Amino acid sequence: MHGAYFRCALVSTVALLAVGASGCGSGIRRFPVAAPMTKDADDAAFSPAPKEYESPFAWDGADQMVFRPVARFFAVDPAGRAKNVNALDEVPDSSWFQNRIGKAPVSVADLLSGPCGTKVLDPNGADGSWIIDQGKPNGANPGFRVNIPNVGKFMLKVDPDGEPERATGATAIAARLYHAVGYNAPCDSVVYFRPSVLSLKPGLMVTDNSGVARPFDKPTLEKVLAGASRRNGLLRMVASRWLPGKPIGPYRYEGTRRDDPNDVVPHDDRRELRGGRLLAAWLNHFDTREQNTMDVFLQDDPKDKSPNAKGHVVHYILDMGDSFGSVWAQDGISRRLGHAYYFDATYLAADFVTLGIPERPWERAKRDGGIFNYFSARDFDAEAWKGGYGNPSFLRMTEADGAWMARILARFDDALVAAAVSAGQYDEESTAYLTYTLEVRRDLLLRRYLTRLSPLADVTVDRETVCATDLARKTGVVADKPRAEAALLYVGKDATAKYQLRPRREGAYRVCTEVPHERIAADVPLDDPSRYALVDLYSSSAPNPLRVHVVDLGPGKGFRLVGVERPDTARR
Repeated sequence: MHGAYFRCALVSTVALLAVGASGCGSGIRRFPVAAPMTKDADDAAFSPAPKEYESPFAWDGADQMVFRPVARFFAVDPAGRAKNVNALDEVPDSSWFQNRIGKAPVSVADLLSGPCGTKVLDPNGADGSWIIDQGKPNGANPGFRVNIPNVGKFMLKVDPDGEPERATGATAIAARLYHAVGYNAPCDSVVYFRPSVLSLKPGLMVTDNSGVARPFDKPTLEKVLAGASRRNGLLRMVASRWLPGKPIGPYRYEGTRRDDPNDVVPHDDRRELRGGRLLAAWLNHFDTREQNTMDVFLQDDPKDKSPNAKGHVVHYILDMGDSFGSVWAQDGISRRLGHAYYFDATYLAADFVTLGIPERPWERAKRDGGIFNYFSARDFDAEAWKGGYGNPSFLRMTEADGAWMARILARFDDALVAAAVSAGQYDEESTAYLTYTLEVRRDLLLRRYLTRLSPLADVTVDRETVCATDLARKTGVVADKPRAEAALLYVGKDATAKYQLRPRREGAYRVCTEVPHERIAADVPLDDPSRYALVDLYSSSAPNPLRVHVVDLGPGKGFRLVGVERPDTARR
């Protein structure tokens, strides 16, 4: 009960930050003098564990493709500001998201180890050391689970029929990119191994899609292995390490989980779920539905077997193998992936009115991506990108949510993109094609979402100096311009007094300005409006400013950073 009360209070605080308080009728947003929240305490222990949620595939598809679009057509549903954004215009760390590359540089080694750490499969293990204790003979990606003492459990899956190597490599690459961004992603890795390393658990049974239990024996295993790609006499599969904790089913992209007292922010109002649309667009990870997520209940004490063992829920995104050019039996669907929903009423209505005369992007698609089929940078439009069907969180992404994700994706330079692609273990030609395509799609995405709201980031306040990095110029998506940046200072109880500052560049991409102090008596409290100031930094890359909120500590003491905004209109 106390945990639930605490979480409600926490969300109320975040909501207050989102709305802001007006100073003397000025309508400006003010942040508390306290340090911005960097961690959401949604890992408070509780019991009992939530009940398992089963997501019906057919119903979810019908709901998102038919019923909800009709409801949205008749509803007024302005997205508004995401509700879990802190005073720095960022997302606090939580059970959903851990700031990684957006907070500190990620090395190539860190990117490649990603969610796997050191506990990975050893393809040179002794014969029979990979013990198969669970089968998966059906589905698009048949496979089985191996249990290796002192290492862990791994689900091994083959590529879909007719798509050698693409899906196994895609899920390994995407998992590392999702993890580096900040999501909870599985440890998925391409592994080449000799069949003799496998051994079957005696008497192993498996239940097929019709509900019939059958033996998972040597002939069944050989049938699964027959579908695997091969290289140099070795089998190629993707190994996905078993998630920790107790699986309790997928999470939804809207609403909250009622039996999790920590889950109080509606999922479609979480910035990391909204902004995830751009990461999915970059990779053409179109299959972003709730069935490809998983909640797990992590106990504080894994050895506690009681029904009231305490723990908390952690939220994972799974199954990213459909990235980079998935192939469907119907070529028309394969062409449309990323451009239109499976059932897209908008295009159907437009074609009815225009008699189908306008040419669509998928009609220009060419299957020249090798194993990546129609995946290319041709006609890529991050703003217009669509998944298989309307994801409730994606549909509520605002410009601010998209700009937040773009600031994170801007950290993936060419070296990191190449490193990520290397995890797919493709041949040289396929590796070069995918690396180039991802770099071009990244730049197109950044050019769209770093040029409307301010691309200035990495804000620091060092005594009297305010600095920020221009990510649009740093990534090269906007050419450097000769004109100088501008900076304005607003002070006073109503923040109406305006001063022109003299910004300067530090290095190639850093913009700084000195902020003068006002004459304020030493005994004036820190939270007095007279100590509050706004610094608007204008970059040559975008029309709107970065607004830095500071508190004047007094001459010789500097300023304290209390908030950051990226408004879509300028005060000047």
